[in-house]
Amino acid sequence: MSAPPVAPDAPAAWGRPVAPTAMAGYLERLAAWRDARRSELDALDRAALASTDDLTGDVTLAMALWQSVATRHDELVRVWDGGRVGRVELARLSAMIWGRSDAAVVATGGAAPATTGVSLPEACRLSDAVTAQLRRRLALETVSADLAGHLAALRASVERIRDLVAAAPAGRARTEATAVLGRLSERVDDVTARARRGADVGGLVGPLETDVAHAERDLIVGAATRRDDERDLERARAWRTELDARDDEVAALADRCVAQVAPAPVLGIPRVDALGPVPSDAGEVDAYLVRLDAVERALARAQEAYAAPLAELTDLRGLLDASRAQAAARGRDRYPEVAALAGHAAAVLAAAPVDLPRARAVVGAYRNLIDAPPPALAPDATPGRSS
Repeated sequence: MSAPPVAPDAPAAWGRPVAPTAMAGYLERLAAWRDARRSELDALDRAALASTDDLTGDVTLAMALWQSVATRHDELVRVWDGGRVGRVELARLSAMIWGRSDAAVVATGGAAPATTGVSLPEACRLSDAVTAQLRRRLALETVSADLAGHLAALRASVERIRDLVAAAPAGRARTEATAVLGRLSERVDDVTARARRGADVGGLVGPLETDVAHAERDLIVGAATRRDDERDLERARAWRTELDARDDEVAALADRCVAQVAPAPVLGIPRVDALGPVPSDAGEVDAYLVRLDAVERALARAQEAYAAPLAELTDLRGLLDASRAQAAARGRDRYPEVAALAGHAAAVLAAAPVDLPRARAVVGAYRNLIDAPPPALAPDATPGRSS
């Protein structure tokens, strides 16, 4: 069996735009990896169907990981557009490579797959690890045929695990991961030493590769989960700050509405302070985000309810001014009833608070009056004066 494909190294890093030449090479290598991995998975799928073991979960997971990477590759190609890109597109390509994918699929310690957010390089490494485990379970590669290569791959995996452990935050999870790393490193050293002495280590390498793949996969998923939790915490803090300012604005809007318009809506203004401080526990942050969303929707309803009467009041005042100008242009303001109704409408709109239904009616009546045909006058009569 030919050497399995290994995912290419990704260009740039999070927050840095990719270089055009590096991006072109990466897309070419990623496409080759994708095609080789698909051929490999098709062969593994056929072998799994003929196997007496139930490998459906493993094959499904491997296929789902491949599909996640293939979809992201297609999105990158679309944005790359044959190299017709500028600074904005290069920054976006970097974000697409190093940003999380909500559709990435990983295993959670058992056969059943689950979803989490991982970057494209992480999804590729997960695919390498999961596919390698599937190959071993199907016995499609013989350890003794390339023992040196297997040992080199094990050492490389242990070094990747070491990097993941170093990047983990201090605490229980890091302590446990450090212990796992120590055990795996000792086992790799022991198998390597045995092999150098000429011992048959074929039966030890397979299980060790499986344990190393599991550990690397779990650490990648754990790192992605921590990033999700950190982003949720940052989002909760920023959202709360935004809503803190917004509930003050809506409360001030409600006060203006009550002072200027009658009848004013009667609607409570939610206060973000009532939610308490943003928690630090990841599970509590999720619940806090749900409550922030409820507060935001309540604030939006209150803002709409209190803004509508004030907007109508502004419109009525503008309509009255425009109507009086129209009446003057037509010479209709010389009629006593037009002038009287204009003064009455202005007085209604100048009240505090304004009786909105009454203002609506009187402005409407004024509009109707100036639009109505003028009354007939005696030949020697002048509008507004008695003969």
